[in-house]
Amino acid sequence: MGRGDKKTKRGKISRGTFGTKRPRIKKRVRPETKIQIDKKVKP
Repeated sequence: MGRGDKKTKRGKISRGTFGTKRPRIKKRVRPETKIQIDKKVKP
């Protein structure tokens, strides 16, 4: 149970992989950025 273990969070970090122990963090699109992009495109 450590760096080489595939099932632990520390093992996932050392291998550079993702799974249930270490899920990917998705980037959220904010509504403010959508409004600013739409205003730039219209003119």
